[in-house]
Amino acid sequence: MLRRLLLCHALATAATLGAGLVALPAAAQGRIGVLMLHGKNPGNNQDPYFGPLKGLFERQGWLVLYPDMPWSRGRYLDGSLDKAMAEIAGHIKSLRDQGATHIVIVGHSMGSPAGMAHAARGGDVHALVLLAPGHVPVGYYTQPWGKPVHDSINEARALVAAGKGDSRERFSDINQGRQQTVVTTARDYLSWFDPASDAEMSVTAPRIPAHTAVMTVVGQKDPLFNAIKTYFVDKLPANPKNQYLEVSGGHLDTPRVASDEIIAWIKTAVAP
Repeated sequence: MLRRLLLCHALATAATLGAGLVALPAAAQGRIGVLMLHGKNPGNNQDPYFGPLKGLFERQGWLVLYPDMPWSRGRYLDGSLDKAMAEIAGHIKSLRDQGATHIVIVGHSMGSPAGMAHAARGGDVHALVLLAPGHVPVGYYTQPWGKPVHDSINEARALVAAGKGDSRERFSDINQGRQQTVVTTARDYLSWFDPASDAEMSVTAPRIPAHTAVMTVVGQKDPLFNAIKTYFVDKLPANPKNQYLEVSGGHLDTPRVASDEIIAWIKTAVAP
């Protein structure tokens, strides 16, 4: 009888230990927190092209925030790049407070350079997913189509030099070939549009920490398709988890087309 009791106790103890051992890998993986950054005006956090990723991420058990950012249709442009960086840091803190142990920023179009700027400045992020990256300040100086913005940048620089950097004025922007007006201060405008600013992807790419994995996805019909690798992708620090992916489609539908690959990559990127 005593031997039977000892045997039952040993089996129960082994089962308990076994259950703990099975649970360890999942616990070790922690929980992924995703910050989704939408594209530039007319984009916002109701974007029908980018928004569906939120539900797909949540079905993985990930924490997801999809806020309305300063470059959205309803806020365009609300303050400087520094203000946007502070908002991103606040959203990431919220994910941390909810229990996220691995932070991933998924940016679409303008959300890509914003995520890169956060990482380049030493912000809290484990991995970046850059979908159809957009907003190319250097292009306003190198491409004929950029002249209206080029002229606005020069005007804003002149205002700052004259001590009028806080004066609200009307400046130009071009988004996917469509010209639009930006009403903001000269100083704030330059924080987003000056080719030397942290809103320029070729400026921030080399400064992203080497331990931060980066996935770049571009559609074959995207305006940047032929130039994106030499523009900034090849400037990223080497990381064995980095991935460059070309997909069918254009600028808007890249998130949908690449959704399966994005989810698979994120799992790999945050793994030990």
